[in-house]
Amino acid sequence: MGLTDPADAGLIASLRGLDRDGRLLFTTRVLRMFGYGFLAVVLVLYLAAIGLDPIAIGLILTLTLVGDTVISLWLTTNADRIGRRRVLVAGSLLMVVAGVAFALTSWVPLLIITGAIGVLSPTGNEVGPFLAVEQAALSQAVGDARRTATFAWYNVAGYVATATGALGAGLLSGSLIQSGVAPADAYRAIVVGYALVGLVMAVIFARLGSGIEAPPRERQPGEIRRRLGLGRSKGIVLRLSALFSIDAFAGGFVPQSLMAYWFNLQYGVEPGLLGLIFFGANLLAAVSSLSAARIASRIGLVNTMVFTHLPSNVLLILVPLMPNLQLAILVLLLRYSLSQMDVPTRQSYVMAVVDPDERSAAAGVTGIARTTGAALSPALSAPLVASASLAAVPFFLAGGLKIVYDLLLYRAFRVVRPPEES
Repeated sequence: MGLTDPADAGLIASLRGLDRDGRLLFTTRVLRMFGYGFLAVVLVLYLAAIGLDPIAIGLILTLTLVGDTVISLWLTTNADRIGRRRVLVAGSLLMVVAGVAFALTSWVPLLIITGAIGVLSPTGNEVGPFLAVEQAALSQAVGDARRTATFAWYNVAGYVATATGALGAGLLSGSLIQSGVAPADAYRAIVVGYALVGLVMAVIFARLGSGIEAPPRERQPGEIRRRLGLGRSKGIVLRLSALFSIDAFAGGFVPQSLMAYWFNLQYGVEPGLLGLIFFGANLLAAVSSLSAARIASRIGLVNTMVFTHLPSNVLLILVPLMPNLQLAILVLLLRYSLSQMDVPTRQSYVMAVVDPDERSAAAGVTGIARTTGAALSPALSAPLVASASLAAVPFFLAGGLKIVYDLLLYRAFRVVRPPEES
């Protein structure tokens, strides 16, 4: 494609058209995903270094995501009523709570409680109320034709930030360990940094203007709306949520934190190299997001979601079958170059097929479905990853279930087109 190609023009225009609040939301997205990537590379290593066994680690990861699901469901489905800015500030402060608690204690019950109440990302991916509220605000600010491109840039910003966070965590913890600092203390510095990121986010979110708030027409009465924030869009949102939970459940078998742990156990990979691996992986994911917007403009959102996701899942299954570290890293990077193309297209599709006044709730409910699915599998996979004979099983389960999800999604929604495609 040349520089004047409509897809490229749309990508550039979607950035130039952002207002002040849009730029602030992109800034907080970068900070948040930096923090998630910063923490995810070392979180399991940190919990192991402070004396927790694999079963306790898996339980903490699972219950952290379960608690986040409950809190985020309430926050996102009520964001338009209590105020989007207030919800975003509250979510940031919950990041601070989780980071401080994990840095100060090794007592498992307290880790579970604060992990459940706070906002913590074991996967390196979005958790908390942020994504749903930001998606609704951005969809409100841009037209249908620019929505997918805007979400593509939004995800690019996140992937680059996650990559940078992963690299920073690996280099910082690695240098601290080499200088004589105990591994637990080196990883604890990363956890404290995560809490500081949440504090800075709270300050920025507090500066958002009233333009991000839901207009009066989104605050409609009704029993369904009071419970889920959904009315006419309820059916399609629940169907999508069921499918998205399968995909997330599959991905929860090998979140980034457990994948880093697997590389450490299988090949003795040190934190510095782990940071480099996931830095490269997330950069490739960023590039794939922009590619997704261009592909979707040609073949449609659902086709892009499915046909790019299927080969990435085959590659995920192949990672533990590689005979050496170099090939395992290569296959992982190839997988990341495809695996995230469905993210901006999925987000844009949800915003397109629901009523405009139900977008916050739709993003929240589908996001919670993903968080719920992802919460169930780490408790099962953490002991498997720690077992020499079963360490490959989580990769097989994740890849296989994701393939099932792709086929079900295509069967159910290939004829349900968003307005811009019609």
